[in-house]
Amino acid sequence: MARTKTSTDGASDKPRKTSKTHKIRQIRDAYSMTRKADSTIGLWLLGALLLPFGLLLAIGFLVDHPILLGLLGFLAGLTLATIIFGRRAERAAFTQIEGQPGAAAASLKLLRRGWTVTQTVAVTKNSDLVHRVVGRPGVILVGEGAPSRIGNLMLQEKRRVARVAPDVPIHELVAGSGEGQVPLRKLTRKIMRMPKSLTPKQVTELNYRLKAIGVQQGPLPIPKGPMPRSARQDKGMRG
Repeated sequence: MARTKTSTDGASDKPRKTSKTHKIRQIRDAYSMTRKADSTIGLWLLGALLLPFGLLLAIGFLVDHPILLGLLGFLAGLTLATIIFGRRAERAAFTQIEGQPGAAAASLKLLRRGWTVTQTVAVTKNSDLVHRVVGRPGVILVGEGAPSRIGNLMLQEKRRVARVAPDVPIHELVAGSGEGQVPLRKLTRKIMRMPKSLTPKQVTELNYRLKAIGVQQGPLPIPKGPMPRSARQDKGMRG
């Protein structure tokens, strides 16, 4: 009986070790990728770790509790370094894919629950794309491509959506670094901060209505957009 228990415990420990190894590899790969685009990342992380640690440790010596405050300083520094690393890794990832077809679609994959993203609902032969996002603000059309062409493409898609959902707000955003455009790294934040106009039940009904557009239109040639590696790794680490 003891042998059986030992075998079972060993089997259960193996997935935990594999998961931990996988997360360490993800962090290492994310750091390597970020360092290629941001050579100062190491200094930022070191400073974020040491500054709170040194400050609280000094206070700890003054109040005669160096171990307690030093430990708190280390934890605070580790938390700050993690936040800075996540933000700079995300920025580096989006910098690498910006301007490539499908970059906006990659950014939209980071939207949380409550959002329905339909990639490439409209496309031109020059790889100008329109993606559709449905949530409580209504319908958000996200375009990417040349400004001289994306406007007409967005207008056509807006008219198609309005035919099946005339009473729903339709918003338009263009992803990019030009004037009046939304940078990739700010795209999901911009969408999530939009004012809510629909109830969850209305969002569900809206999704059913919009399915009719896809059935009538048929499949579109969807380019395989780049996915920021750090975004994939962050999802894995959260899971």
